Amino acid sequence: MTILESLLDSGVCAVMRKLPVADVEAIATALVDGGVKGLEVTLDSEDALFVIKQLSEKFEDTAIVGAGTVLNEEQAEAAIEAGAKFIFAPILDKETIEVAKSHGVIAIPGVFTPTEAHNAMKWGADVVKVFPAECVGPSFIKSVSGPLSHVKMMPTGGVNLDTIDSFIKAGAVAVGAGGSLLKADLIAAKDWQALRQLASEFVDKVQESRGSSKVLK
Repeated sequence: MTILESLLDSGVCAVMRKLPVADVEAIATALVDGGVKGLEVTLDSEDALFVIKQLSEKFEDTAIVGAGTVLNEEQAEAAIEAGAKFIFAPILDKETIEVAKSHGVIAIPGVFTPTEAHNAMKWGADVVKVFPAECVGPSFIKSVSGPLSHVKMMPTGGVNLDTIDSFIKAGAVAVGAGGSLLKADLIAAKDWQALRQLASEFVDKVQESRGSSKVLK
């Protein structure tokens, strides 16, 4: 299984934004134990590069650790040097994609239109992040999948347990989940068992939706 296949396997990429550094390893462990394979550490988080390095070493054989909120090629270079195996961005930037691909790293840029999705793939993206997904909904995924069937789409932004089914059935290859998965109250209470259970529910929901979807790529 390739790194990209492993990243998409669980169908869930956790968006780890501005989490307490002291708890990051425990949080990541709960997510991985729950079946989540993608761990995205956003670069606007405290000590983000250190955290990427830490998690990359700890979960080398069990999860794929990458960087999120990557806005330019310099940030991509720094993240990759720290150990990021994928580059997640909220925007479409050609140079950032090119840096990722030059290092053999997965590139997942943010897109919001069919033209951006097409250009992203033309420039070498592996998957596109439809962001913010809550603004366009599953109907966007379904509509774009018709003429652009070669584009792998991962909706992110506002995705939760109630909407996963619709996104996957519309053609999404996976979902990115932030606050709906990394619940602030669970983290504040250090309730790692509950977080693990929630992660498992997200993964199970994706797998169930894939099982009943006829349009999964």
